[in-house]
Amino acid sequence: MTDGIGTLCVYCGSNAGTGFDYVGAARALGHRIAEEGLRLVYGGARVGCMGAVADGALEAGGTVIGVLPEALRARELAHPGLSELHIVGSMHERKSLMADLSDGFVALPGGAGTLEEIFEMWTWAQLGHHAKPCAFLNVNGFYGALVGFLDQLVTTGFVKPAHRDMLIVADDPESLIEACRRYAPPQVAKWIGREER
Repeated sequence: MTDGIGTLCVYCGSNAGTGFDYVGAARALGHRIAEEGLRLVYGGARVGCMGAVADGALEAGGTVIGVLPEALRARELAHPGLSELHIVGSMHERKSLMADLSDGFVALPGGAGTLEEIFEMWTWAQLGHHAKPCAFLNVNGFYGALVGFLDQLVTTGFVKPAHRDMLIVADDPESLIEACRRYAPPQVAKWIGREER
């Protein structure tokens, strides 16, 4: 079990989304992270869901650590009220530092960048590069179709059931944080049809 979680990394959209209050959901997750005594690591911006998750944690008295590439700071996207802001040279450096600072990874609704980030962390977990939980907050069913596709990866033989089960899917912040705290990584090989050597 992963009982040593002190910091959660949240990936989410720099846009607000439409058709639902995704910004409100992001703020609520940030608030809950702080209430649970956890630190928040995120992408450092003040816009969209990214800004909202930071605002929620800060409003609840939490510690919020942002990691932002210099190119985005130059566009005046940096959140002005963070506990810490790390400026890095590239997106690759950003992802690496966020991973190093965090004990678990959560995807709120977002676009291609959000998906790329959480899937990279899931891939690293499958390869045994870390033993940290990876989770989706399924706000208003946002990730429903994706969850179905992930199940298809299992039925078509591209992902082991144990590796699919590594991905936590929760509908509310409380359940998500509890599942992250209870997470235990599977002890299976990445490759289907091969045993550990």
